[in-house]
Amino acid sequence: MKLPDKTTTIKAAIARIKDGDSVMVGGFGVPGTPMTLIRALVDHGARDLTLIKNDANEPDMGIDHLLQSGQVTRLITTHLGLNAHAIALMNAGKLDVEFNAQGILAERIRAGGAGLGAVLSDIGIGTELAQGKQVVDLAGKPHLVETALRADVALIHAERADTFGNLAYTGTAQNFNPLMAMAADCVIVEVETLLPTGALAAGEVQTVGVFVDHIAELETLSEEYAVVQR
Repeated sequence: MKLPDKTTTIKAAIARIKDGDSVMVGGFGVPGTPMTLIRALVDHGARDLTLIKNDANEPDMGIDHLLQSGQVTRLITTHLGLNAHAIALMNAGKLDVEFNAQGILAERIRAGGAGLGAVLSDIGIGTELAQGKQVVDLAGKPHLVETALRADVALIHAERADTFGNLAYTGTAQNFNPLMAMAADCVIVEVETLLPTGALAAGEVQTVGVFVDHIAELETLSEEYAVVQR
């Protein structure tokens, strides 16, 4: 059986994102953030988006471009501390922000990719993080019900990929990208080095191609989208 070639243009892939979609965005700070896909989404113009990302990047970087363009209604994240613009939007009531402990955000995404409905945790009991959440008793201790997270689309950055979508990451890019690739209905990847299918050894594959829908190679993109990743 011949495996499909999932390579496409970045504009064709991003055009699948609709107004009102939920979008997971990979990355841990700068490493692993799909900068090129984000800029293409700004140009595409889809609005009323819910973003799920570990952080809000820094001003004039990453998802801050989506915040500046007014395309984001809600942000599910762990912190905004490096982005004064995001903080100002939240304080002005122009951005709805849901904060999570970092490990809880990762676990909610992992649960979504594993097909679970929720996970239980005692993290946040008695704090603002517990407001509005269901509390259940487990072995005599209260636990919060942390609902699983899935998204309509995930935007992923990988160092290497083959044309079927098997992915390999580098460094801290491994934190959220592999989890998000399993927790979205449509997974779009920007990749630094595109290889023929089978060129990645089995032990190098950190996301298997069955989870990936569309691949765009950074080197083939126009200078308009040439964004430095490191």
